Amino acid sequence: MARILVVEDEEAIGEVIEINLKMAGHSVIRCSTAENAKIIIDNDRTEFDIALLDIMLPGMNGISLCEYIRRNNNDIGIIMLSAKSQEQDKVVSLSVGADDYITKPFGVQELQARINALMRRVKKPEKEISTDDVMVSGPFTLDLKSRVLRKDNEVIDLTSVEFSIMELFFRNEGVALVREKILEGVWGENYFGDIKIVDVNIRRLRMKIEEDASSPQHIVTVWGYGYRWSV
Repeated sequence: MARILVVEDEEAIGEVIEINLKMAGHSVIRCSTAENAKIIIDNDRTEFDIALLDIMLPGMNGISLCEYIRRNNNDIGIIMLSAKSQEQDKVVSLSVGADDYITKPFGVQELQARINALMRRVKKPEKEISTDDVMVSGPFTLDLKSRVLRKDNEVIDLTSVEFSIMELFFRNEGVALVREKILEGVWGENYFGDIKIVDVNIRRLRMKIEEDASSPQHIVTVWGYGYRWSV
């Protein structure tokens, strides 16, 4: 099971999340501020698999905490907890490195489904991957064992979700993929969230791999449909 950091300042919500995650077998550490979360992250020698971050926190908010985590760790899965009124904050959260978001109020089963789906991307079983699994596409190489993307032999840091998108593109080079196909392939067929999560992650990927993100040559938009990987 996962080792999960929960950052939620509403005591009742945080307690419900903690109790249910522990009942599901997860190891949980909970705190109520981003400042305390930073101390836990910096001093804790065992890395977390998943972080659940409330957007609205006293002091430093969840978006800034997400940025802080991402500057130091691309492997941890990050799910933002947001209110319905925080639509723009959801997009900003995804743009700075969050993998997913869930809107309050939410059910325990939905939260568990999101965590399980993200865990499948964060912790891909070694037995599924051969040491020979290195995919090549033009100047790019995708190492499925070490989960590393390189462009002209230079490493490009990716989150787990970004890596999964790139793997889907590599396996479908030259094929126009509808957004729903990308959503299903990366987030799972039972994903509850908004399809705009695909577009936000594509924008983030373009910033990392394209020479000019405003004029992409590799992740090409297929207007009214989706995206195509081209080299």
